[in-house]
Amino acid sequence: MAVGVFAQNVIHFARYLRAKGLEVDPRTGMELLTSAHVLGLADVRDIRCGFRSLVVTGPDQLPVFEEAFDLFFGSGGRKRYSVEVESDRMVQSYLPVLTSAARLDEKDMEDSTDQMGASHAERLGTRDFGELTPDEKAEVRRLISRMVWRPAEALSRRWMADSMGRRPDMRRTLRNAVGPRGELMEMEFRSRKPRRRPLVIVADMSGSMEKYVELLLYFAHAAPARMGRVETFVFSTRLTRITHELRRRDPAMALRLVAGRVHDWSGGTRIGEAMATYNRLWSRRVARGGPIGMIISDGWDRGDPDLLSQEMERFSRSVHRTIWLNPLAGRKGYAPETRGLKAALPYVDDFLPAARLVDLAGVIRLLESMPAHPSQAAGRSSTRGARA
Repeated sequence: MAVGVFAQNVIHFARYLRAKGLEVDPRTGMELLTSAHVLGLADVRDIRCGFRSLVVTGPDQLPVFEEAFDLFFGSGGRKRYSVEVESDRMVQSYLPVLTSAARLDEKDMEDSTDQMGASHAERLGTRDFGELTPDEKAEVRRLISRMVWRPAEALSRRWMADSMGRRPDMRRTLRNAVGPRGELMEMEFRSRKPRRRPLVIVADMSGSMEKYVELLLYFAHAAPARMGRVETFVFSTRLTRITHELRRRDPAMALRLVAGRVHDWSGGTRIGEAMATYNRLWSRRVARGGPIGMIISDGWDRGDPDLLSQEMERFSRSVHRTIWLNPLAGRKGYAPETRGLKAALPYVDDFLPAARLVDLAGVIRLLESMPAHPSQAAGRSSTRGARA
């Protein structure tokens, strides 16, 4: 994440907390960024603890803090490696700007808080995408593009030297076995290199998803910059790969290219046929490396439920974990009673809402928490079988 984006998130984070009733004064933003500089950005858990010590003064404030931190900075279940970590010098260079911002008088801060904290962070964060005005939708697009992801990592087949590893590195041990004076050298160890786990997105753009698909595609557009290798497909009556179009840096241009490529936008829904096309033509090409499979759909299906059940079973076997995002799932009293969902859910690991910013923040937290090694997910198949 660019240092300017990080600093802006810190400022909005402080304003959000103030709007929620925490005692956050105009200098808090500077103090928060200073603590990030001191702690370093290698591990978001350290930043969470540092920020908590600065702004939380009682147990009743902790839930508000945790929700806000996850929304602005992610849950950070895993350490980020140095290749992705910002330079502390960059963070330090931004401190004078925050110092100037912290000198705003109380009235200016209150005005900014009312506008940015309550209006944007709180209200937009919990508003259903289908109910947004055009101006609100534009602001939500911006917030989605700035969401902070800390993707979970898988273990690659490559090995690296690691003094804390569990596997002996016999090649390096033998190479260094005898020192210049004949003394024995210590045993060398290695471990498997971490890598970002791939993500495969299959999104429904049929008529019933029309109110949600644009912002959810913005979410899909943001994923490659955070997750590494991401493959994205959309479907209504047929499946279309849009990975190349979403690589455009400008999300608005990317979605215009998608609109030009996809010819069945807002058509009927045939989820089973779309999944069959993916499994037949694309699965072996894009499902290498144990990807996370993410399906975005409200589950309304005009196709054959038996075909959907069969193809979802095939899909679930080709991915590390299957996540289904449904914009309707967060509504009060909602139950997945459509025949499409009844056919698909036995092969879904996580069934989550996706109609608000806070819902997307929850999806990011789940992606961050994925275990790196298959043995850590040993209970998954038994859980899935119980649902079936």
